[in-house]
Amino acid sequence: MKDPTAIFEALPPAHRARFRAEYEEALDAAHDLARFSQVQTLLRQWRLRAIAYARPGYEEAVQDALQQRTEMFARYTPPEWEGRV
Repeated sequence: MKDPTAIFEALPPAHRARFRAEYEEALDAAHDLARFSQVQTLLRQWRLRAIAYARPGYEEAVQDALQQRTEMFARYTPPEWEGRV
């Protein structure tokens, strides 16, 4: 999903204005060829954000983190790390 329209539509309404502003800023910067890759980077970042925002429980997880409710987070240790951490 590198299409800005698809990313925009995948975003929750609360995040669309910020995406649009950052996208327009990146497009303006792209007139300088040295900064053209900024548009591609921005689209990649926002595509990943759209995926994260769409996950069930995302907003609740953000609030848990902001309220420092760390007991809500699963602690995972890869099996090969047992005894190392």
